[in-house]
Amino acid sequence: MALSTLKDYVNFNFKKNPDSNFIICPHTKNKISNRKIKLNLDKINYYLTQKKKLRKNSIICTLAENSLTSIQLMLGIMYSGMTNVPLNLVAGEKQLAYILNHSGSKILFSTKPNINLARRVIENSKKNVELIEIDKNNFVDNLEYVQKKETVELYGSDNALLMYTSGTTGKPKGAMLTHDNILNGGKNVLLSHNLNKLDKALCVLPLYHINGFIVTVMGPLVSNSSLVLCEKFSATNFWHQISKFKCTWFSIVPTIVSSLINKYSENEFKLLNTSMVRFGRSASAALAPETHKEFEKKFGINLIETMGLTETCAPILSNPVDPSKIKYGSPGIAYGNDVKILDHNFIEVKRNEIGQICVRGKNVMREYYKNPEETKKSFYKDWFLTGDLGLMDDDKFVFVKGRIKELIIKGGENISPREIDDVLYQHPNVLEAAAFGVKCNHYGEKIEAGIVLKEKKKSTQDEIIKHCNNYLGKFKSPDKVHFFDELPKGSSGKIQRLKIKDFI
Repeated sequence: MALSTLKDYVNFNFKKNPDSNFIICPHTKNKISNRKIKLNLDKINYYLTQKKKLRKNSIICTLAENSLTSIQLMLGIMYSGMTNVPLNLVAGEKQLAYILNHSGSKILFSTKPNINLARRVIENSKKNVELIEIDKNNFVDNLEYVQKKETVELYGSDNALLMYTSGTTGKPKGAMLTHDNILNGGKNVLLSHNLNKLDKALCVLPLYHINGFIVTVMGPLVSNSSLVLCEKFSATNFWHQISKFKCTWFSIVPTIVSSLINKYSENEFKLLNTSMVRFGRSASAALAPETHKEFEKKFGINLIETMGLTETCAPILSNPVDPSKIKYGSPGIAYGNDVKILDHNFIEVKRNEIGQICVRGKNVMREYYKNPEETKKSFYKDWFLTGDLGLMDDDKFVFVKGRIKELIIKGGENISPREIDDVLYQHPNVLEAAAFGVKCNHYGEKIEAGIVLKEKKKSTQDEIIKHCNNYLGKFKSPDKVHFFDELPKGSSGKIQRLKIKDFI
């Protein structure tokens, strides 16, 4: 039987392993089996189609933290042949009002903690949108279930998820993702990490971000395995939850990697049982090799660096599961899609030469919603242009050199901020770091950096710059270092390099 939609996989897992758990909530201790998830998604389908009179392809916004309600509502909307628009809780009211407006959604579901934000977003959108308040724990339990034959057929080409990218400049763009796209995103996770039905993922990233939803929800769905869904990341609870629920893998971002290294002493960690963990994975931003090695040394757990985008349903590159085959400083090789490095004429460059990272595959989005101009600019034939600079070595491992828009051009020379970041992270007292360009009359641009220290007042600007000079030379080293308590970040935990200048 060909499985081409989210509904197909829900039905398949129900028939194959009805009593196996799919979702576990560590806060409520509730468990949702494959049998229960099918029942609950049928209830949501009945509610949307019969009670709310919505039809196939309706677009529905959700404003919710991670919870049993939010994950089931998101899945239920897609299961019903409709399109979910998960709103980013930290995006800001104006941006959310724009998304609500642009998406054309007539309904906004919001959990109680976000209800006032939802009201303000609707007011700012100046649209007639129905606001429905939902309980984050038992919304689905209170829905009516009626056994009813399905009337709507779903196809892999049907729209499922409209996720807006949180760009640092301009209005957000909506990546329209089909059932085929999101399933292939999940399959790429399965393929790269060798997932099986006994695996259990710890999900601490928000589901309104592509990483959280595709990697730790769709990955388990297509592999008939399970996930433990946390409301949010907690450095204090992280290893305790992995130990208590016997998780076999987890997905985090570099800022969380640094946070865990800084939070736990080796003695604290040794008191916990993490023997069942096969690997952790890091994505959403570049992982500095020194941080990567420090994590593995401290916790004795293999960490796999990966790379993905909203437009590609998360992963396009991953290091192998076998720790002897990984390359530090690289997000890995292509799994389940094709990746090439192209020059500005869209010709593939030679190995170890820098160009734009481009990707082609079934996981790549259909289009930017209502934005044909941006869609056209973002593709060359069927290759999606990521906007990231990188090179591919002789073993087909990709090394990212930074965003094209973030490239520092000093005295006519292109300098990758990532190269400077990696050296900054080698300093023993640096917790977070990001280099950036600042306009300069002499060179065009000069280099500065934002830093968060592990121990405040223990390191000076001169010490940090001298450290960089030793590794990079004076020309590529920062001229100035700015110290912060925290660097600006997006919803995925990615440091927003270009926003640092706004805080200086």
